[in-house]
Amino acid sequence: MGLSDAEWQLVLNAWGKVEADIPGHGQAVLISLFKGHPETQDKFEKLKNLKSEDEMKASEDLKKQGATVLTALGGILKKKGQHEAELKPLAESHATKHKVPVEYLEFISNSIIEVLKSKLGGDFGDDAKGAMKKALELFRNDMAAKYKELGFQG
Repeated sequence: MGLSDAEWQLVLNAWGKVEADIPGHGQAVLISLFKGHPETQDKFEKLKNLKSEDEMKASEDLKKQGATVLTALGGILKKKGQHEAELKPLAESHATKHKVPVEYLEFISNSIIEVLKSKLGGDFGDDAKGAMKKALELFRNDMAAKYKELGFQG
């Protein structure tokens, strides 16, 4: 299920635009995630008491956490599928410490696609969207495989 060089280029071109405002994009992704799947918010200790979208938008902790999430994901995407070294500690922390179910990774992937479509507009056309979906699916599948190795059924 690998991506072609052209698909990776589309992913990295879009990601370059994300990196121009990691905190803003990260904030938007987490707000989208929490609005669409409120149960995911409980996995973020510092964020689980934020009730309204206004509270979320005003939260520096949410902005920092969003930046952390997207920075880690960017590091993985830049490896173009050769992300074993970056993925292993992430999978370990998400499986053993945070206990994040694989389906939550799908939820956040969908939020990422939604936010990129909204924020990047014409710079995130169908080809880029398709390539990003494939890259995020590869990430999720590899995380799920690591979870299995760790005995986490998330």
